[in-house]
Amino acid sequence: MSTEAVAKRLVAMCRHGQFEEAQHELYAKDAVSIEPESMANGPLGNVKGLDAILEKGKRFKDSVKEMHGLEVSEPLVAGNWFSVVMTMDVTMKDYGRVTMTEICVYHVKDDKITSEQFFYDAGG
Repeated sequence: MSTEAVAKRLVAMCRHGQFEEAQHELYAKDAVSIEPESMANGPLGNVKGLDAILEKGKRFKDSVKEMHGLEVSEPLVAGNWFSVVMTMDVTMKDYGRVTMTEICVYHVKDDKITSEQFFYDAGG
């Protein structure tokens, strides 16, 4: 599967809220997930390995009271890399309703996502 095919599949699955399914299908077992520096050591911080990424996703899902909206842009592909803009309108259990927008950058090797890195302004 080409990088473009992986990117399009991830976008399609995310648009349907199938995050965990996408990770099982598209991620390498040793994939890494990287957050902005200020968030790297927090409960949703940097992790390595598919199991740790799945657990991180579960922690995020558990912190959400209600998902009001989700938008995922078309992917921008360059070689083995692609990026998307993801915007979520959510009510968080701890601090209410927020709109979160981030740039997500992915690396693909041997038809699997080997890294995901997120860029966003933490706390605002």
